[in-house]
Amino acid sequence: MTRIVVALLLALALVSGVVAQEKYPSRPIDVICTWGTGGGADAMARQISTLAQPVLGVALPVSNVPGASGNTGMAQLLAAKPDGYTVATFIQDTLMTLPMGLARYKVDDFEWVTRTQVADSFLFVKSDGPFKTVQELFKHAQANPGKLRVAGTGFGTVDDVSVRVLEKKGYKMTMVPYPKPGERYASTLGGHSEALYEQAGDVLQYLKAGQLKPLVIFAEKRHPAFADVPTSKELGIDLTLPQFRGIVAKKGTPPERVKALGDAIKKSMDTPQWKKFADDWYMSPDSYMGPETFGKWVAAEVDTLDRLVKEFGLRK
Repeated sequence: MTRIVVALLLALALVSGVVAQEKYPSRPIDVICTWGTGGGADAMARQISTLAQPVLGVALPVSNVPGASGNTGMAQLLAAKPDGYTVATFIQDTLMTLPMGLARYKVDDFEWVTRTQVADSFLFVKSDGPFKTVQELFKHAQANPGKLRVAGTGFGTVDDVSVRVLEKKGYKMTMVPYPKPGERYASTLGGHSEALYEQAGDVLQYLKAGQLKPLVIFAEKRHPAFADVPTSKELGIDLTLPQFRGIVAKKGTPPERVKALGDAIKKSMDTPQWKKFADDWYMSPDSYMGPETFGKWVAAEVDTLDRLVKEFGLRK
């Protein structure tokens, strides 16, 4: 009996050693895109998936799980095992739902793998519409409180908060949520909303086609690609909430696997394909942050957003 017990213990130790030394990754890594197809998060996820596949040696299939300002997809990630085989996109709009009291998780519930993108936000209107300048848009909003509709991603997001801050400045508008990017763009193009809150890269095709034009950029400095577009700072509106996008894993994912993911994404972002993609989408050249710094930056960003929410009394 003693020999049998010893043999079993040795066998268990051998199996445990094999499991502990399992090559990672040895099977596909699921990428949850927390927004619909056709938008910035979707494009980023698919680009990273394509470029990281040869680096990691496995497929990274992307599935779109939109809803609740990105939180439906986050719920799926938190329900998965923390083994590095399920990751998700995470963007500023979803982060904003934490200080707004709409999220059911904390920053510490995730491993912050990589920040991949940072881009400024704009208000866009139809090129052949009635508004030629942002002053005309704001004047209309003042004269018709709440009647000017702004298409955005969802309630509690940066889009929603920006519209609420503008209301505090005397420009009352109504935010209309469209979690699916295509529906959001069609809303403004079809005249169902007067303005669109978005990043320039997401609507690049409509800018090139002359269907949309930016009226204001929410930034401290003008963008060189849109040199004639005034900044919110110039207009006396202290509101600069750039959109960031990144990749996260569930808390508890082994550190060596987080590092492997982070290293693969970094290599992907160093490729000519990614750099062209980033330029085409007007991304900041300082977008990249790895696992060592991304989480700390997010925690500080939440503090900033929380102060904004309290300052303007945005949380009800």
